[in-house]
Formats: sequence, structure tokens, C-alpha cells
Amino acid sequence: MTSREQRFVRLAADLADDFAERADEHDRDNTFPFENFERMREAGYLRLTVPEELGGLGADLNDLVAAQERLAMGCAATALVVNMHVSPIGQLASMWRSDPRPRLEQWLRDCAEGKVINAVLSAEPGAPLLRDSRCTAVRVDGGYRIKGKKIFGTGSSVMTHFSSMARFDDPEAGPQIIFYRLPAETPGLEILRTWDTLGMRATQSNDVLFDDVFVPDEAVFHRYPVGTLDGTLLKTVWGWAQPTFAATYLGTALGGVQRLRQQIIEPRGLADQPQIQALMAEITVLTETARATIRHVAQEMTSGHLFTDLDVQSGMSRAVMAKYVGANNAVAIMEKVMQIAGGAAFYNRSSLARIYRDVRAATIQPYNNLDALDLFGKTSLGLPVAPVNPLQAEAVGSRS
Repeated sequence: MTSREQRFVRLAADLADDFAERADEHDRDNTFPFENFERMREAGYLRLTVPEELGGLGADLNDLVAAQERLAMGCAATALVVNMHVSPIGQLASMWRSDPRPRLEQWLRDCAEGKVINAVLSAEPGAPLLRDSRCTAVRVDGGYRIKGKKIFGTGSSVMTHFSSMARFDDPEAGPQIIFYRLPAETPGLEILRTWDTLGMRATQSNDVLFDDVFVPDEAVFHRYPVGTLDGTLLKTVWGWAQPTFAATYLGTALGGVQRLRQQIIEPRGLADQPQIQALMAEITVLTETARATIRHVAQEMTSGHLFTDLDVQSGMSRAVMAKYVGANNAVAIMEKVMQIAGGAAFYNRSSLARIYRDVRAATIQPYNNLDALDLFGKTSLGLPVAPVNPLQAEAVGSRS
């Protein structure tokens, strides 16, 4: 790691070691770790990706994947929730560097001052990967009225603001996806307490109902045609989310490896057994393969090569590869951890049982395995996944 990355990892490590003490309790009680967010606010982690000149710590994507891996070793749920905050802020910071708009600058300064905790409310049942939405937008004076429901509302328990999307059937331009950002106290927004899941229980990613929510025109920050692969989302959402999701789940699994050493291998003197050595060797290969893939994609994003040297679909395939490899290797790592731990990890009171359940969410989170393989296969054969909405010239900017 670079000295910059080491600095951010040390920050994440201090937090992770504290969070680990409460992770099992929050999982068992199905409660949100509010105290962890207060700790991250005090330590500066919530302003990790805000540019330094605007009051933040200035972490780029390379720094963020290193920090998120380490943070997730302590509490996977906390790391996943905060990723929905620090990753979008990093996306906006990169856009601000290309186009320093005053309104965006003020938003980033508010993030640095702790006035904003962001959540991304975009997941819907059956909606294909941000290419359509079952939430509907109707045009009214000064903006839109939104109706619908979102699932997997990660961050909804602690958000002060959120970004979301809806479908607007524009009579002139045709069906459009509109993205918008609003305060959490917006009238018509209701959090439905639905979260009772196999893993990642402490994220409290509840459903969110939109009942005639008003979105003023100035809150809409992006739009593109329904059914398309959008180039701007490659430079922002997908290019940042895929490697950071991967790093978070890899860190989750490595938290399991750490506990395996401390709770099983060392106390029982198992290190001399050839079978244990072989499984630990496989864990090491899986870890370093995932890290190499994640770091490579993060570097391509940071340099700009991912969205300037590749077409949109090829760039998407490259970004999703980081998440696919990281997620599946994390699951494979925990499978081997459970083999070594044996019956001791079968009890729900075991931290390894919680981590095993938490890491199962890795292959479900977009891009899920089936969608990812469809993207990889078609891209490798030169076949289109969907029509492309090119990255606009003003969104490309200069390489960071």
C-alpha cells in the first residue's frame, strides 16, 4: 500500500477493532449500530472522500477500497452502510474536480461538516440494474410527484439525505430515468420496518415507501433513456460501487480468517496439520487474487482509463469483474474458514456463523452473479447487453 492508503487503513483499523466488540450483539438483536456512526463522525471517516480543500480527508478510490476492506473486518454491516455514504461522495468529488459547480461544492462542504449522511435508495424488485424503475414520476408544476417502493434501503436508518430514481414517461423525449436527491424528512417518505434477513442484519436495510413525494426540478441531477447502459453511471455509480462493494465483502471474509486464527487455530495448536496448511494456502490465493482484481479496477477508474479508453459496455464489464471476483472469493474464503472451524462455528453465538451469513449477501448485491456472467459473456463475444447512452463530454472531464 502507499503511505496514503496506510494512513486511511490505520483509521479504519482503529474503528474496526471497536466495532467488532458489538457486531454479534447487533446481529443477534437485529438492531442498527448508531454508536458506530457517531464514532465514525468523530474520527472523520464520514468525510473520508470529501476533497481536502473542502474540509475532507481527500481519499480517492484506491484509498477507499483499502480502508473499506479493513473496516469490514470489524463489522461488516457498518462497513456496508457507510459505503453507501462515502462511495457516492467520492463519485461527486470526482465530478466536482471535472466541473466545480458551486451547488455541488456546497453539498461536499456540508458532508465535511457532518450535516449530511447520504443513502442510496435505488433497489427495486425486478428492476433491471438501473435501466428501468417501477417507481413512477408524474410531471407537476415545478417538479415531479413520485410513487413507488424501494427495497434494500441500506442507510435509511441513519440518513439525513438520500438519492433515488424513478421512471418518467416524457411525452417528447420518451421514457426516461431521472435521478434526484432529497432530504430524509421529505413529506410522503415512509420507512417500512421489514428487515429480518439471513445476514447483514445490522444494516437495517428496510423498505422505503414513496407516497406522492414531491421532487423539485432543482433536485434532479441526472437523466437518461430507459433501457440503456448509461455512460455517466459507469464513471460514477458502477465504477465506484463495484470495487468498493468487493472490498467490503473481502474484508468481511478476512475478519472471519482473523477470528479463525485467534479462536480456533492458535488455541488448538492446529497450525502444524497439513490439511489446515492446505486450506490456509487456498485462502491466501483467493485473498490475493481478489485484491489484485479490485485494486487494478480501482486504479483504472482513478486514472480515467476505464471510461475514456473503453467503450461503455467494456468499461462496465471491467468494473463488474472486480465485484464478481471479490464477492465470490469472499464466499469461498468463508467456506474454507467454516471447514477448518468445524462444529464450533455452527453455533449462532459464534462470530464465524455471523460472518458466514453476512458474506452470503455478496453475490446477491448488484451486479449479482447471473447478471454479471451475462455481461461478461456478451461483452467477450461483442454482443450488446443493451443500447448505450454515451458518456457526455462534459461528464468526462480530465483524468484525476
